[in-house]
Amino acid sequence: MRREIARPSRMKLLVRRQRRNLRLAAWALSGFAIVLAGVTVAHSAQTGGTLAGLETRFGRAIDLRVKQITIDGRSNTPEPVLLTALGVKKGDPILGFSVEGARARIENLAWVQHVAVERRLPDTIYVDLTERRPFAIWQNQGKFQLIDRSGDVVADEDVAAFTDLPLVVGLGAPAHASDMLDALAAAPDIKSRVVAIVRVGERRWNLQLKNRVTVMLPEGHEAAALVRLSDLQAHQQLLDRPLVFVDMRLPDRLAVRTRPPSASDAKPADPSGGDAKPAELKAPGDAKPQATPTATPNRRAT
Repeated sequence: MRREIARPSRMKLLVRRQRRNLRLAAWALSGFAIVLAGVTVAHSAQTGGTLAGLETRFGRAIDLRVKQITIDGRSNTPEPVLLTALGVKKGDPILGFSVEGARARIENLAWVQHVAVERRLPDTIYVDLTERRPFAIWQNQGKFQLIDRSGDVVADEDVAAFTDLPLVVGLGAPAHASDMLDALAAAPDIKSRVVAIVRVGERRWNLQLKNRVTVMLPEGHEAAALVRLSDLQAHQQLLDRPLVFVDMRLPDRLAVRTRPPSASDAKPADPSGGDAKPAELKAPGDAKPQATPTATPNRRAT
């Protein structure tokens, strides 16, 4: 026996089709509503926006006010300057405080490397600072500034509080100071005698020693020159002699200029001239070292 298949009426087919279309339309409207709500909230959350205003009024209604400001990591950043950049004080509505705005302002302060700002309900603003570490004092054109290891200027105030830091001098010195000071750290016997490292022509270094001796280092070979200088000091006490300068710029020789006894208390002569005769010293390991006149004419320091 064959059964007849009952076909739905036209009305049922129409209703089914319309129901499917309505379902698709409902999904589309829901998605649009979600997107619109997100845009509205993002816009309103900005300082002065509708949501921010509601939060402020709501916070006042239930007394959500700032009662405590906690700051961690502050050492050198002046506290009044930091609080001004934070932009909030005790008694202000905590929900009206802009975390992003405070973070942006604080990160513009000279001492600040990084900052995290949090609003901790019901009544606390928390600030976690990471400050730049002063690495050296930079002297240029009579002005002293603190710089960090990367060569960026940290501050130009209260420099006298950091006199234990090394002194670097000259145009272009900050960008290359870390390499030079690291090389000096590997030669502590020389480092202990250094008053300042001076950038010459933005390409090489001179060392100014406590006994007024100038050591001219070769460009790009400072570490090797310091090792050689340490050996000369250990075996020949070179830097204890009454010298004006030690010229190490040439790889195959070392020239020195002695200080005239009568001028021991006078200002050091210019390394590029003067009446004192330059001499050459042999490195340790050669024949018995002795100072001998050199026929090389005076060279100007560069």
